[in-house]
Amino acid sequence: MATTIHATAVIDPRAQLAEGVEVGPYAVIGPEVEIGPGCRIGPHVVLDGRVRMGSGNRIFPGACIGLEPQDLKYTGDPTEVVLGDDNTIRECVTINRATTGHQQTRLGSGNLLMAYSHLGHNCELGDRIVIANGVAVAGHVVIGDRAVIGGVLGIHQFVHIGTLAMVGGMSRIERDVPPFTMVEGHPSRVRALNKIGLRRSGLVDLDGGQQFEELKQAWSLLYRRGLTLAEALSQLRSQPLQGAADQLCAFLEASLGPSRRGPIPGAR
Repeated sequence: MATTIHATAVIDPRAQLAEGVEVGPYAVIGPEVEIGPGCRIGPHVVLDGRVRMGSGNRIFPGACIGLEPQDLKYTGDPTEVVLGDDNTIRECVTINRATTGHQQTRLGSGNLLMAYSHLGHNCELGDRIVIANGVAVAGHVVIGDRAVIGGVLGIHQFVHIGTLAMVGGMSRIERDVPPFTMVEGHPSRVRALNKIGLRRSGLVDLDGGQQFEELKQAWSLLYRRGLTLAEALSQLRSQPLQGAADQLCAFLEASLGPSRRGPIPGAR
């Protein structure tokens, strides 16, 4: 496949474009940008600073990736944005590079960031995540694989969102979101297991359904028995756990640590 560049695009000669890259009208690509095979860069896209992306990414009109972080601590360090493969970055999305040292803002593969969403400095996203329109993700946020984030909401800095979590639109996310759960509200509360997401992922059928049953039992003890989180975790850890239930408990234990914001509580 040949590389196709519109006549009005502005591309620094030091930028590295692989085979099959398409660059649309009035796009701007800076000198430290590396674009993998088959990527499509839409009209008026700005790629500046250190940006490295894999293959098959689609960047829609007006998106800005790799610009300086919106962080007063930034002093010009050589930080970067790294994207995997087959991501879809819709209209006017902004993804800022990291703040200090040689750090990165990282986005895995197969993700969808819908229009006007923002990904702040030093964020780390896994694979196959969906972030809906108008979501503001602050700096240092970590989002696990296959999470779904509803539209028009804010995520506080340093928050962790677990694998296969689902966050309802217009929620306020100021604490960690446990994996496999559904969270919504203002303030947000853990409402239920994300059963649809679990079913689509195939987890409900693993080990003949044993993992799912164990996860449901752990969920009930954590959020439906009136125990404190510490009491529920202590009871759960008194017996061996595997798979998703173990992941859920490990996430909550880490969230209770001194360097984290703590988990979102369950609904009363």
